[in-house]
Amino acid sequence: MMWRAIVWTWPLYGLGALYIVGPVLAWVLFGICLLSLYLGPAIREDLRATGDVPPLVWVWFLGMFVMLVALWAGHLNWGLGLKQTIKSTIGWAKGWALLALFPLAGAILPIRRELLVRAQCKLGLWTLCIAPILLIAPYIGLPERIWTSPLKAVGGPGPEYFSVYFFTFDPSSWTPRWQFFAPWSPFAALLGVTTVLFALEDKDKRWRAAGVAAGTLMIFASKSRMGLVGLVACTLGPRMMPLVLRSWAWMIVAGLTASLGVIGVRLVQALSDGVAAFKGARADSTRVRATLQSIAKERWQEEAVWFGHGTVQPGPHLVEYMPIGSHHTWFGLLFVKGVVGFLAFAVPLIWQTSIALIDAARGPRGRLPLGLCMVLILLSFGENIEIEVYLLWPALVILGIHARECWTHPDPKTDPNFASLC
Repeated sequence: MMWRAIVWTWPLYGLGALYIVGPVLAWVLFGICLLSLYLGPAIREDLRATGDVPPLVWVWFLGMFVMLVALWAGHLNWGLGLKQTIKSTIGWAKGWALLALFPLAGAILPIRRELLVRAQCKLGLWTLCIAPILLIAPYIGLPERIWTSPLKAVGGPGPEYFSVYFFTFDPSSWTPRWQFFAPWSPFAALLGVTTVLFALEDKDKRWRAAGVAAGTLMIFASKSRMGLVGLVACTLGPRMMPLVLRSWAWMIVAGLTASLGVIGVRLVQALSDGVAAFKGARADSTRVRATLQSIAKERWQEEAVWFGHGTVQPGPHLVEYMPIGSHHTWFGLLFVKGVVGFLAFAVPLIWQTSIALIDAARGPRGRLPLGLCMVLILLSFGENIEIEVYLLWPALVILGIHARECWTHPDPKTDPNFASLC
């Protein structure tokens, strides 16, 4: 099921069905997990549970349940009514709940890393085959949007989740940007980063090349600054973690630190200039995002500290009517679900990232999970993760697999798959 859901991403996108497939797959896998845990050895061998639920996955479940409680409390405090509460609960089941359901599937069901890695590379080959049509579309007069699927009747964050695009025009520069099978370009760039991370784990050079090429194309064609940062940080960072345990690496760091006394001022100035240029690349977008965050923070502090406002609210003309609580997971959580919702997501994510950091320092088993955690963290500062989980689910399954591996084999060298991961 997971293999076909990944490999058939482009046909499903063409039908406008991706937003439906993700949540349906999550809840079906959840049912299979319950059956596997309940039946034990009575179930067919290839569906038997790999062991008990790891503590980290329990923390994800607890966090997402607390998220639901915060949602109900916010609706109750602001008198949003039963209809809106039911609608928001369904939205939780299609968004935040998936952050617990997919790691559970990875931890309990006998899913192999190699399966997801190769599936991502095959999806990359699909992308490379379709890319020429997408890239040439704006220059031969093809429309931006091909069509919007009638499946939008099931409900969702917006029609763009059910629409099929060749490309879109950037309103600030009126130049084309490509979003591939994502609802918008910046998200496509981070999906490109995850594709590169998966592809780097494939042992076959041809499939690895296809995946890396497709992911890199998605990053550059989307013209996203966040994607460029992710391409460097999320690929190199996990591979440099073993240096933490090397004494010579610390000696080099000590030498570089000492040299800051000479070049520190110039280095700080160069970094400041670089950040300013980075933000100025799309100044309008930076301004709108910063204003949205400021409004969300002020209204959270003044009006709803603990449980938030229950839902996003329309923004003023100053932010181009973008919803307050959007374009930033953390400020969005504070505005919509308050401190309770903020902690419900922060605690399991910090725990997951900490485990990945330690494991990546010990061996190659933690490289992919750490890179994916870094993508989630990076994405959380520019997008709302809960409405994008329907495409991020392969990463969440890998995190579940990694939680199982670390729970059953704390020392990566005792993992039966250690040799293949190297």
